[in-house]
Amino acid sequence: MRCPAPPWHAAAACALLLVGIASAQPSPWKPLAKDGLHDPKGPAIGVLQEPAAALSLLPRDTAGNMVRWVQAIDSGAIAPRTHLRPGTEVRMRDDDLIISKFGSMPAVKFPHRQHTLWLDCSNCHDKLFKAQAGANVFSMTAILNGEQCGLCHGAVAFPLTECNRCHSVSNASLMRRREP
Repeated sequence: MRCPAPPWHAAAACALLLVGIASAQPSPWKPLAKDGLHDPKGPAIGVLQEPAAALSLLPRDTAGNMVRWVQAIDSGAIAPRTHLRPGTEVRMRDDDLIISKFGSMPAVKFPHRQHTLWLDCSNCHDKLFKAQAGANVFSMTAILNGEQCGLCHGAVAFPLTECNRCHSVSNASLMRRREP
C-alpha cells in the first residue's frame, strides 16, 4: 500500500524548516563593514556585494576563503574571463609536475591545469620560476615568507596550512617508479 503524497502545506513547512536550519548556521564570511578592510562609512559599502551573498553559492572548502575555486569552474558555477586584452593567446596546460626531495614530507604534485585556469604562464615564468625542469630550488622558508608558491597561497589561494593539498605524492611510490 502506497502512502499518499503529503499535502502541499506539509512540504512547504519542511522546506521552511530546512531554510531556517541553514540560515541559523553562522556565515564564515564577515560583512564588508566589519571585515577590517573596508571603510564602514564609505560609499562602497552600499554598492559592493557582500561576500556571504556571492560566495555561499559556490562549492565550500574548509580553509582559506572557504571556496573551492577550481571545483566552482569545473561545475560551471563561475566562468572567469580568459583574457583582458583582445588577441591574447590563452595557453592551458593539463600536465602535473612532481617536485620531490625524498625527505620526510610527501612530494609535491604541481597541477598546471588548476593554475592555468586562472593565470597566464607569464604570471609565474620567468619571474618566480624558470620554465625548465630541475632549474628551480624550492624552499619552504621562502614560500612561508610569501615568495615562490607563497605569493598566492596564503593570500588568494588556499592557505599554506593545508600541507597535504600540495604534498600529496608518497615518496615510496616515487621510489618504486625509479627502480628498474
